[in-house]
Amino acid sequence: LLLEDELREAVLLVFANKQDLPNAMAVSDLTDKLGLQSLRSRVWHVQATCATQGTGLYEGLDWLSNELSKQ
Repeated sequence: LLLEDELREAVLLVFANKQDLPNAMAVSDLTDKLGLQSLRSRVWHVQATCATQGTGLYEGLDWLSNELSKQ
């Protein structure tokens, strides 16, 4: 999807959920698995979250809001 012309200027926010669990994938590992480092011309962010506790959700949405306001 990220290679589609219609989405070339879209920002990408990934929520790395369930970070409260002991076997949760680290944000850096998730970034590697998704190949986000190769998206050099794209604006992206991976936010660690725990939806049941509400941690990281607002931070991720704040990041997204700030990025969208720049466009």
